[in-house]
Amino acid sequence: MSGAARSILITGCSSGIGAHAARALSARGWRVIATCRTDSDRAALAADGLHAVLMDYADTASIAAALDATLQHTGGRLDALFNNGAHALPGALEDLPTDGLRAIFEANLFGWHELTRRVIPVMRAQGAGRIVQNSSVLGIAALRWRGAYVATKFALEGMSDVLRMELRDTGIDVVLIEPGPVSSRLRANAIAHFERWIDWRASPRAAQYQGELLARLYEDRGPDRFELPPDAVTRTLLRALEARRPRPRYYVTLPAHVMALGRRLLPWRVQDWILSRI
Repeated sequence: MSGAARSILITGCSSGIGAHAARALSARGWRVIATCRTDSDRAALAADGLHAVLMDYADTASIAAALDATLQHTGGRLDALFNNGAHALPGALEDLPTDGLRAIFEANLFGWHELTRRVIPVMRAQGAGRIVQNSSVLGIAALRWRGAYVATKFALEGMSDVLRMELRDTGIDVVLIEPGPVSSRLRANAIAHFERWIDWRASPRAAQYQGELLARLYEDRGPDRFELPPDAVTRTLLRALEARRPRPRYYVTLPAHVMALGRRLLPWRVQDWILSRI
């Protein structure tokens, strides 16, 4: 898939991976439509010469309006979709109200499904298209305190695998990108969701929250070990978009490669022992 004059809809472009990908692909010659949730972010994207539209994955009407605006801008064609926007909700699963789990699934999975379903008929009519899903190392391996996010990414992995098989006869490719630690505002943005849904003081694990999670969540400790900048994901995205025959999965960062290998080679109890210490 050549980048010249091709159109792509990228979600979650207010910062981090989405923001970098939108600017980099635009510079490479792609016609980029970048989504974000606030007018201030849209103005910032527009100031950089990007065509930006408002979209909230948790709002069906917003998704429909964003895609309509996208197709008006591109003349009805869309060559690629990069599903990217998501948020985290840290906390022990036993302390997570089910409504909180529903809320994160709305933004991290159901909204992606809604937008993807609306895009497929456009690509089917063209006879070609590429749907790239930005998953996570947490779609490969589970870590404590991250159960809500892990659940959405494991679900995304399964949904994307099935979708890839079901669309084999359409000319539409479905690709998963698996980042590990990448610089973003995911942790900072998670604080509001944690404070809304998790009553940690009432938890039987209150001491563990104080000893482990709160410091990790509220203190800026600088980059994590093995953390890469967003351009690492953008480079991988370009390979996924421009390969004649893309792979089903692309891993980014050393931890993602190691976790994927460990899932195939190590016994489950050994994996649990290792991951419970991270």
